[in-house]
Amino acid sequence: MSQEKKLPSVGFIGLGAMGVPMAKRVAEAGYPLTVLDADAGRTEKVAADISASAASSAAELGKNCQIVVTMLPTSDIVSEVLFGENGLADSLAPGSIVIDMTSGSPTKTQAIASALARSSIALCDAPVSGGVPRAKTGELAIMLGGDADTIETIRPLVSSMGTSLTVVGGVGSAHAMKALNNLVSAGGFLIGMEALLIGSRFGLSPETMVEVLNASTGMNNSTQKKFKQFVLSRKFDAGFGLDLMVKDLGIALEVASQTDTTTPFSSLCFEIWSAARKTLGPGQDHTAVARFQELIAGSEVNND
Repeated sequence: MSQEKKLPSVGFIGLGAMGVPMAKRVAEAGYPLTVLDADAGRTEKVAADISASAASSAAELGKNCQIVVTMLPTSDIVSEVLFGENGLADSLAPGSIVIDMTSGSPTKTQAIASALARSSIALCDAPVSGGVPRAKTGELAIMLGGDADTIETIRPLVSSMGTSLTVVGGVGSAHAMKALNNLVSAGGFLIGMEALLIGSRFGLSPETMVEVLNASTGMNNSTQKKFKQFVLSRKFDAGFGLDLMVKDLGIALEVASQTDTTTPFSSLCFEIWSAARKTLGPGQDHTAVARFQELIAGSEVNND
């Protein structure tokens, strides 16, 4: 009888709203898992909850792991975790793999990958789409950028977190694609919300409008999964921050600038979302941009 192939040891850094359910899926798939968060108390709690080991630093985590997943707010934080004091890069063995699932900057990701390559450490960028609900069920859409052999090595691990895996190109390409995906999503939200405001003031029921849009050509992700659930309900708690959306739109425009692409609508989209962040303040869910649109329209969507 042949022995089952031993699963590689995995480290997971970044235990936020998305990181926790993703790490849980990895643990449930049977991978020996070590976790780390900037909040030591959170590290200990999550480790206990999902039957993982807790690390006290990135360097400690790296000594025990063959593959490390980073799920952090920005590429600058990824760089600090890798190359800062008690950093991950110094403790990883040659042949290790870093999977950066952050929604990061393509150019910064490429620079990080080049620095790691000098120590024979590979990096793949693998940002995700689907939000907290799909992170919990392991049904995320995951974009993959990197060397083909490295991607095949990590495919089983990444498959524990997502059901739609798409290889989009070399290192940095997945982060570019994620930013462009969020650009399209952000634009769809704004135009859909404006339609609801117009219709509401005309006398149409917003609930009915959403139903019609979802049965017609105006359907998009926001009409399907955000308007009734988080805007009309007034919950504004989809689980993805307004600050992070603005960051991703900035990355998309960074790519546009680097490719010398004229983007009048994308630039306007970025300005509206940025104005919403400034007006509403920090800590807002991205669906709260609807409140900013209501503010400048002078009315709320309602069913009266």
